[in-house]
Amino acid sequence: MMMGEQVSQINKAAELRRKKLRGNVGKAVVDYAMIEDGDKVMACVSGGKDSFVMLDALLHLQRVAQIKFSVVAVNLDQKQPGFPEHILPEFFEAKGIDYYIIDKDTYSVVKSKIPEGKTTCSLCSRLRRGTLYSFAEEIGATKLALGHHMDDMVETLFLNMFFQAQLKGMPPKLLSDDKRNIVIRPLAYCREKDIAKVAADSAYPIIPCNLCGSQENLQRKKIKSMIAEWDSVNPGCVENIFHSLQNVSPSQLADRSLFDFIDLSIDRSDVRPPYEFEAAEVSSSSVEGRIDVVRIL
Repeated sequence: MMMGEQVSQINKAAELRRKKLRGNVGKAVVDYAMIEDGDKVMACVSGGKDSFVMLDALLHLQRVAQIKFSVVAVNLDQKQPGFPEHILPEFFEAKGIDYYIIDKDTYSVVKSKIPEGKTTCSLCSRLRRGTLYSFAEEIGATKLALGHHMDDMVETLFLNMFFQAQLKGMPPKLLSDDKRNIVIRPLAYCREKDIAKVAADSAYPIIPCNLCGSQENLQRKKIKSMIAEWDSVNPGCVENIFHSLQNVSPSQLADRSLFDFIDLSIDRSDVRPPYEFEAAEVSSSSVEGRIDVVRIL
């Protein structure tokens, strides 16, 4: 095969991957009404693969959607040592993307509160969220787009189950507690492995997320490893777990605030259709009186 044909096939495969991912983003946006006509979407770009791919998908959707909305990229420079401040501005300007770089020294705050060697991710995330929420109001953004994907959502579900005793995940669309911001996750229908391939195809200037020197969240690392093992043995299980979050039956769980277990009552007033395999013969009994058949309800 000629070199030109090989390059052509590689480019075609990359375009198919990008098209599939953009399709998943479009479906998630429609299913959850993530973006409405006239919205100003603030795409939070950290410099990682997920946020780069999300930004590209949102800009594509902006070009082809029947509604009109704007997209502005925002990066929060948290003043981590060694953070390459030039990379994102250069990328945005080369692509003609509207952007803001905002500065907030959350790194020093985190380091002053978290003992050396402990993971800083949780506090760092809370501080970052507060800064982004307030900036969204400042620029009039009506939606904040974050780069969390299907794997993140499934991992978060199990983290909350294992360590917080809560059946709670990471929703595709969220109203903030103070009701002043709406967070959307356009990559909700996308697997991390597919995002990684698209990011590699595009050769984005990825910025590592470990510049702070923090240890990786060990709980999340264990959950991630556990789910990866399940997925290798049972391909498609991550998708099935995610789809279960879309198909909840409160009466089959145990949360008394979601379903009224107290006032359940039977109703045998109507003639019922027969149950499948309903008849059973009594072979022995200590109950007085003879019956020929017990109907199992």
